[in-house]
Amino acid sequence: MEERQTHSAAVGYILWIFGFLGCHRFYFGKPISGTIYFFTLGLFFIGWFIDLFLIPGMEREADIRFTPGPIDYNLAWILLVFLGLFGVHRMYMGKWLTGILYLLTGGLFGLGYIYDMWTLNDQITLING
Repeated sequence: MEERQTHSAAVGYILWIFGFLGCHRFYFGKPISGTIYFFTLGLFFIGWFIDLFLIPGMEREADIRFTPGPIDYNLAWILLVFLGLFGVHRMYMGKWLTGILYLLTGGLFGLGYIYDMWTLNDQITLING
């Protein structure tokens, strides 16, 4: 039986473009280093550049760690990064009430958006489990 991938290197590289904000690190389930990257501009752009070569390994680790299922991690993360303040990623996951709340409050004034950057992989794993 072939294992389904949960995370994609291609999506990782797209988010790497915003990697100096830590997006790709959050995507691959590394919220602490993602936060450090956010506040240090990818460790002053040096770590951001090095991550260009580390993404395939981060993808393999994420595929092992997170549970595949009906909610696609890639789509949810793209929705979060680009439309997260509008709650579209929450609506996609079936969390309509909080999705509408995010829509009306700008992702709960940005704090909910940050919370979801930290926890989205775990939220999806719970739903897919």
